[in-house]
Amino acid sequence: MIKVTVGNNVRRNSVIVDEQTTLRAVLEDNDIDYTKGTMHMDGSTLEPGDLDKTFEEMGIKEKTFLLNVVKADNA
Repeated sequence: MIKVTVGNNVRRNSVIVDEQTTLRAVLEDNDIDYTKGTMHMDGSTLEPGDLDKTFEEMGIKEKTFLLNVVKADNA
């Protein structure tokens, strides 16, 4: 089981998921709109296709931060 801190600029939530869960499933289950902003896992920007990978495929074993970051126009 993996502890995932999932969220965006406004709110964050910690959930426990199975290693075989996809990143997209966790985002959708927690009502995080991943179509706006940039998706990051542990501070690194995710690449196209990464949302459909499992946590195991991404090399995550214990805990991670999965965040959607929206930058303001003048930030």
